[in-house]
Amino acid sequence: MTVAEELTPATPDESEEPIKQRKNGLYPGVSDELAENMKSGWADTELRDLEPIPQAAETAARRAALSARFPGERLVIPAGNLKTRSNDTEYAFRASVEYAYLTGNQTEDGVLVLEPTAEGHEATIYLLPRSDRENGEFWLDGQGELWVGRRHSLTEAGKLYGIPASDVRELAGALREATGPVRVVRGYDAGIEAALTDKVTAERDEELRVFLSEARLVKDEFEIGELQKAVDSTVRGFEDVVKVLDKAEATSERYIEGTFFLRARVEGNDVGYGTIAAAGPHACTLHWVRNDGAVRSGELLLLDAGVETHTYYTADVTRTLPINGRFDDIQRKIYDAVYEAQEAGIAAVRPGAKYRDFHDAAQRVLAERLVEWGLVEGPVERVLELGLQRRWTLHGTGHMLGMDVHDCAAARVEAYVDGVLEPGMCLTVEPGLYFQADDLTVPEEYRGIGVRIEDDILVTEDGNRNLSAALPRRSDEVEAWMASVKG
Repeated sequence: MTVAEELTPATPDESEEPIKQRKNGLYPGVSDELAENMKSGWADTELRDLEPIPQAAETAARRAALSARFPGERLVIPAGNLKTRSNDTEYAFRASVEYAYLTGNQTEDGVLVLEPTAEGHEATIYLLPRSDRENGEFWLDGQGELWVGRRHSLTEAGKLYGIPASDVRELAGALREATGPVRVVRGYDAGIEAALTDKVTAERDEELRVFLSEARLVKDEFEIGELQKAVDSTVRGFEDVVKVLDKAEATSERYIEGTFFLRARVEGNDVGYGTIAAAGPHACTLHWVRNDGAVRSGELLLLDAGVETHTYYTADVTRTLPINGRFDDIQRKIYDAVYEAQEAGIAAVRPGAKYRDFHDAAQRVLAERLVEWGLVEGPVERVLELGLQRRWTLHGTGHMLGMDVHDCAAARVEAYVDGVLEPGMCLTVEPGLYFQADDLTVPEEYRGIGVRIEDDILVTEDGNRNLSAALPRRSDEVEAWMASVKG
């Protein structure tokens, strides 16, 4: 047996399995001499002057609110595990929103546990420690630090996140032996769920998930600042796209997607969702993310894109742009109707208003225009009552925004869509009109035109603030902006 076959890495469960060599690797094994050599001669890289992450105070307050909601219960919130893309390659990891919201940590396999105490809860963050150099894991295992990069030590993690850190490999066994009521956020870590399988119920776990979703409805100051950062980077990404529309015409929509992605990766973590770079009739496909179509002068480009910050907060902005810089008469007519609808929607966003008000206001304007154009028989009240405008408006006029592009999705209906707006809530206002290329109920010149205008709106004490106001919206201002950006 070779040394490599004897080496055993630290694994997240209780069993220890040998570090496996690739079936077709060029080195069949590791000599005793090499294994011994790799154990020594490494500098001490412990980081000793770390400061807490910027949002440490906010994450502590969030954990305190969670503790108050579920006294006397053990709460388990996993980050999730790596997911295989193909063979031995993984998708880029993104920690669960619940975990990141409560800790600020973003590493795979992490788990936050709140243990009940007489005073509330004691939090511990369970993480993988530094790779083991004694058993060779750090250089022989596919997730060893020489392959994927240095991890923080448990001591370093404790300083950064303001939470005592322990070895996650010991957690599953401890949870199996634990007694008392427990809840877990499901869907992220099968190993942790298996350890708790006889201790939890779907109903109780759903209550935990719903609470954490509703907790994010009102953003704190740190979150608002991150959302503004995301929007500001997104604005710059839109400017980048306008500058290269000629190159997109020579290639495809993917040049637009790639251009925006560069801004997202340089200034943020990633895009917050798959970029919709929909030119011409593709704009009528709401979630067009293939982005492999032609970009033609004289048609419109619907660009729906958002930068995600390093702390996972995402913008969600849409502009519909004339590829040659000028709207023709029919394009302008449809665009201006959507703009008027968005203006009505934004005006309805204020504290104390019903969440549905901005949607209703925007849909009324669009229904009025559709009746005015003879596309649907009025009166407008009839159209709205029967939802007849939806053939061309298709979707709701907005959604909550935050660490998920469709944030707070697990919240109760009465707290979200049937709720009331409060200062600190952030939502999109995004009406649209979409005339499918094969829609014989509309004039031929309308067919294949899709228009959406979307902005990120923060509810304030006295009304609202458009976080994405730096991007022009009115048709004449869009044309002037595009001309200025192009130089």
